[in-house]
Amino acid sequence: MRTVVLTMVLGSVLVRPAIADEPETKKTLAQCIEIAVQNHPSLKAADAAVQAGHQRVLEAVSPYLPQLNGTYQTSRRQTSPAAFGGSGPVTKSTFSSTSATFTQVLFDFGQQLELIRSEQASEEQLRADRTTQLNTVVLNLKQAYFNVLATVRLLGVADETVHQNQKHLEQAEGRFKVGLAAKFDVTTAQVQLAQAELNQVTARNNVAVARETLRNALGLTGALEFDIVDNFDVHQVLVTEGEALAAAYDRRPELQSIRAQELSTSKYIESLELSNLPTLNASAQLGLQGIDHPTGAVWSVGGNLSVPILAGGLTMFQIGEQKANLANITFNEEVTRQNIALEVRQDVLNLQQASESIRVSEKGLQLARENLDLAEGRYQTGVGNIIELTDAQASLTTAEASHVQALYTYKTSVAALEKATARQWASD
Repeated sequence: MRTVVLTMVLGSVLVRPAIADEPETKKTLAQCIEIAVQNHPSLKAADAAVQAGHQRVLEAVSPYLPQLNGTYQTSRRQTSPAAFGGSGPVTKSTFSSTSATFTQVLFDFGQQLELIRSEQASEEQLRADRTTQLNTVVLNLKQAYFNVLATVRLLGVADETVHQNQKHLEQAEGRFKVGLAAKFDVTTAQVQLAQAELNQVTARNNVAVARETLRNALGLTGALEFDIVDNFDVHQVLVTEGEALAAAYDRRPELQSIRAQELSTSKYIESLELSNLPTLNASAQLGLQGIDHPTGAVWSVGGNLSVPILAGGLTMFQIGEQKANLANITFNEEVTRQNIALEVRQDVLNLQQASESIRVSEKGLQLARENLDLAEGRYQTGVGNIIELTDAQASLTTAEASHVQALYTYKTSVAALEKATARQWASD
């Protein structure tokens, strides 16, 4: 292509004019991922969920820590001797008491400990879910990033097509003026130029829309103030289905989340089973109490042994519910593994097809350029006609667009495979 690189740069300038005296910056894909990780609201929501899970772990720990409660009571009393068959004046007094009570769990057969472990596993589940959300954000960002690159290149193709059709129109008008071509040649070239200009307008709008999609994928609310680095150069990724499946089974956060759910539910069941056993607590109380002026000191030290006897079968029913939940999680794990296997196999096949499509599109692009050179030479010497020339130009435009699409498909196929296996295979 004669001036594709130049027209791509001009097209980018048309979409977002550079600010005077401000050096234009370009972000790499890795830098864009960093921006998304810092700004995307879905990741901030996932971080908040993880923090909430951590607080629930601390809540489960708190019953094992010392408990101290303070109380203060006061009451106004009125005593009438007549109520007891006597006589005399009515007496009034104020009874007050102040106390502090200390309690500490001594032994509960590990009931609360298993509950703590259950909450810790739930926190790990939330961390795995956060990783799943991160992988989704990264995939969406990569797709948006590559879409911007594709639309910019297609804008370059559209600009080059306009330039070529303008040249063809000038050739047709020149030949018509000297009587070597019919008016039909001029009108045909004009129609082709008008269509090329229309496609140019569409391509320019596609770039603007793609940049907005990228801004959204980055989690930015303001305008996109930078361009991105073109990394469409192909990095050959060679991965077998077996390698991809092994990586996915080992690294996919969805499976890690399910395993954490299984552990959390198992520990909760153990905690419920232990709740049928006694619990031993120690307590101590120190207080002041008296009438009108609470000056009398009182204290007590003791222990409390609590033994569950009958709760209407509540614990048994709770255990049954959680065992059913555990079975549900186990079956869902198998469903997830099957879905992951399908996703990985599809992505491996799509990557293989995309790699082959690049090879074919490169060959088609080379032939289309040669064909246009021949058609232009034939038309210039009067051997060819305008239809042959416009057909050759249209074929080149289609070949260029197909090659850009092949590059985009390859890049997004790699991104999809990396998301499916939770592993990076390419070094962009």
